[in-house]
Amino acid sequence: MSNIVDRIKTAVEDRQRDEIQGIVARAIAEGIPAETIVNDALITAMDAVGQRFSSGEIFVPEMLVSALTMKMGLDVVKPLLAGSEGTSRGTILMATVKGDLHDIGKNIVIMMLEGAGFNVVDLGVDATVEKVVERVEEYKPEILGLSALLTTTMPEMQNVIQRLKDRGLREKVKVMVGGAPVDTKFAEKIGADGYGKDAAQAVELARKFVS
Repeated sequence: MSNIVDRIKTAVEDRQRDEIQGIVARAIAEGIPAETIVNDALITAMDAVGQRFSSGEIFVPEMLVSALTMKMGLDVVKPLLAGSEGTSRGTILMATVKGDLHDIGKNIVIMMLEGAGFNVVDLGVDATVEKVVERVEEYKPEILGLSALLTTTMPEMQNVIQRLKDRGLREKVKVMVGGAPVDTKFAEKIGADGYGKDAAQAVELARKFVS
């Protein structure tokens, strides 16, 4: 079993998009439990990719392809997880705030979070305060992730947090923020629960929130 699990990890880390689905399918055919494939192979591999990214060994393009490879493998095993209890670490809403149309960074974070076992709902870009808050009421997520790449849109993050307070929802959801102009000081200033400087740190933060 360890051999095929290691093979899946290698495929993700080495960005073998053409091979990943066949390898995962073979693991399933050999009777390896879906949870083992997800937790011991796909998630473990993305953890390693995240560490390599954080250390500067690889960069955004490489991490993005690894994340896409992981997602392709996850797509094969997902039907076997349907209806299985305890397979998700929790639900996370992700959005790029109003006035901002950048989504590459957000999309990488989403794939990393999915690879770490979270159920992620993507609210897209240019998300208004009302839309975000309404979706928090609807989905009741454990975590809300807000992204901004423009300094001019950063105040929208604070507006979302304030509206959550006004609706009595703030204590029910953890808010993490990120994006090129955002830093820890800004996150603290607007009352966010945490700041992730990159996708790997966002995953680490999310795990702490639900532990």
